[in-house]
Amino acid sequence: MIVHTVCFTLVHEPESAGEVAFLAAARATLPAIPGVRDFTVSRQVSEQSDFRFQFSMAFADQDAYAAYDAHPAHQGFVATRWADEVASFQEFDFVPLPA
Repeated sequence: MIVHTVCFTLVHEPESAGEVAFLAAARATLPAIPGVRDFTVSRQVSEQSDFRFQFSMAFADQDAYAAYDAHPAHQGFVATRWADEVASFQEFDFVPLPA
């Protein structure tokens, strides 16, 4: 399993129509891509980070993750929304360690 997370800040003002529209588009697009499991959108509450949001999702394996990354819906979201509306971001991809 791979847990893919991305922490980010938008160019939009907090609670603005632009922020709401971006998050709604992500919720409509990303979890509908085959292989995406447990998609969540979270808001940062710590004052120790400049990132305001996090997307998190899980994939069964590297093949599922690669298929998501190459999927036209993901590529379209990145090109039409992410590239213009995200001010900064950091990705994290984790594989759970065995007990």
